[in-house]
Amino acid sequence: MRKTLLLALLALAAAPVEAREEYGVRMPDTITVEGRQLKLNGMGLRRKKILFAPINVYVAGFYVETPSKDSVELISSDQAKRVTIFMLRDLGKDKIADALRDGFEKNAKAQLPVLKDRLENLIALIPDAKKGSTIVITYVPGTGTVLARPGDRQVIPGKDFADALFSVWLGREPVDSDLKAGLLGNERA
Repeated sequence: MRKTLLLALLALAAAPVEAREEYGVRMPDTITVEGRQLKLNGMGLRRKKILFAPINVYVAGFYVETPSKDSVELISSDQAKRVTIFMLRDLGKDKIADALRDGFEKNAKAQLPVLKDRLENLIALIPDAKKGSTIVITYVPGTGTVLARPGDRQVIPGKDFADALFSVWLGREPVDSDLKAGLLGNERA
């Protein structure tokens, strides 16, 4: 009996975790955040054109409790959601800060006076990103936006802030329209 149980446990431990791979980056199909199961809504590639040549910057995965292809619904819903960013190249904190400020300006300009201090608090927490590193930003209803760093967890309060932040990737004027399509689970061209 013990041997059978042990073999069953070993088989479960060896069972592959379902994952999706895009652009050489693997992300699990489901994750658990504070007791909530989130599903991978989609993955996408952030590209930046520099001197007419596209540069791959990062691969992002977007997790939600209830997947959808409707960006407005995903942003406005009060469900746990997470963006996981896997860096494909080094990127200085100043470039990340500029992209976040620009995204807030384009997608949440009217709310910016109320959000500005919290945005600056988030930016102060983000380190220089090195190739192969991961940035994880999670919204948890009733808690706020959580930036998890090794040995540290910082919370930025307010659903309004989370809505504006996720608009950077999913809003009317996203940082990258192809990335947005990928995060919404749409097929790549």
